[in-house]
Amino acid sequence: MKISFKHISYFFLLILGLNMTLTSCTGDLDVTPRDKNEFLSETFFEDPASYKQVLAKLYAGLYVGGNDGDGKPDIAGLGGDFSSYLRLLFVVQELPTDEAIIGWADGTLPTLNTQNWAPANEFLAGTYSRAFYEISVANEFLRQTTEEKLKARGVDDNLKAQIVTFRAEARFLRAFSYYNLMDLFGGVPITTEADPVGLFYPVQKTRAEVFAFVEGELKDMDKDLAASGANEYGRIDKVAAKFLLAQIYLNAKVYIGVEKNSEVASLCGEIINSTYKFADVPYRYLFSADNNRNGAQSEFIFPIISDGNAIRAVGGGMSFIIHASIGGSMDSADQGMDGGWQGTRARKEFVALFPDATATGDKRGTFYTDGQSLDINNVSTFTDGYAVTKFINVNSDGSKAQRPDVPDTDFPMFRLSDAYLMYAEATVRGASTGNIGTAVGYINQIRKRAEARSITNGDLTLDFILAERGRELFWECHRRTDLIRFGKFTGGSKIWQWKGGVMTGTSTESFRDLMPIPARTIQANPTLKQNPGY
Repeated sequence: MKISFKHISYFFLLILGLNMTLTSCTGDLDVTPRDKNEFLSETFFEDPASYKQVLAKLYAGLYVGGNDGDGKPDIAGLGGDFSSYLRLLFVVQELPTDEAIIGWADGTLPTLNTQNWAPANEFLAGTYSRAFYEISVANEFLRQTTEEKLKARGVDDNLKAQIVTFRAEARFLRAFSYYNLMDLFGGVPITTEADPVGLFYPVQKTRAEVFAFVEGELKDMDKDLAASGANEYGRIDKVAAKFLLAQIYLNAKVYIGVEKNSEVASLCGEIINSTYKFADVPYRYLFSADNNRNGAQSEFIFPIISDGNAIRAVGGGMSFIIHASIGGSMDSADQGMDGGWQGTRARKEFVALFPDATATGDKRGTFYTDGQSLDINNVSTFTDGYAVTKFINVNSDGSKAQRPDVPDTDFPMFRLSDAYLMYAEATVRGASTGNIGTAVGYINQIRKRAEARSITNGDLTLDFILAERGRELFWECHRRTDLIRFGKFTGGSKIWQWKGGVMTGTSTESFRDLMPIPARTIQANPTLKQNPGY
């Protein structure tokens, strides 16, 4: 049984006064509610249950595109299916890399396969708007839960104590969105609950200023978050905040030009010694329909919840990730789904990271090869490129999930194995708080689960770590960020098929390490500065 809060995650209406500053940031992709009947007055909060409902909206916003699953989309310009936060993260983190390619020709989607995007790309605009929409909801929740407002409504002390934790979770989810914006677009405006409600041009901050904001928020909220493992499954606790802080520190050289590897190793040590435990189950259990209860959940620090009955998002979130990976001669029922969308496959160079394509020497190499060619000669042909069967809507014992159209499989946004890998990387990069022998032990624990050969201290190089992150975390929305940190995303030091728009792959320009600020965003807020190269 999954946590109860998600069962109400899209059944309530939006709140009056969502931060209209974002209208000026997004132009045509309006992040304000589309239906005037969805606006509610402050009387909404007279019901004590409303506070958790709004928190649920924030969590559900990571998966669904609107208040009715894919219907009634939160933002205009993309449908509710295309504008799902998780789906957009997959599109921008995986398609431009060696890990994935998609055969669809929707709008400007093909340019993400080839690193040839432009500021008019509607999927980048959707990603930008989706993140700011989440920020706007978090800001309004924080405005409505001040001590003064709670006192005026006569909220009792027990609920007030819960709301302290709710507020910290809202701040975390806001920081998570700012992290994604900083990572993808660099310098963006920062709006908080202290900003006025109404149309104005928020000031664009530098990437370093956004970094400092996220860092400060994650440190400050620690006192109010639930203790490690003390919250409901699927909700944030202190360990999740430490994990996100470790992530921004791991990429600090990219974001602010300063290495923070010692801080990464220290934080990962705290994460590893928390109540979360490495899941000593077959690797496939982590991505099965019952991964919230089959033992995999012990290492899930921040899962994005899915449920075939409670969250009716046919095109968003995990429904997209699994449906789009099915095609060719694959039997969709084997994946627990009602059909395949013939979209995403692995690129040839990624398959080569594994000892074989049959999951023999490494159980993580879950490729479907029957009728599929290794080379991708034609991007639009699903049988060009090996299919991926990592995520599956079937329970780990082989029994059926709740339904075949919307999966039950949770998406592990943060998990303990990544903390092992971050510790190892920070140590190799010179962290004074790391130990090579300890790092090798963590890597071998990961590899033992995968039934891959053990490594020695001499094997632990940066090139090995980048490859191992791919093998362990592929299709989990990390690859673009990882390749940039290692200097392998643009340029010619790492080439894969269709990089740069040619079949054999070619070098791309370094300015593409940052995505462009969407053109319609700049049109709506002319004070914004475009990133160099665009």
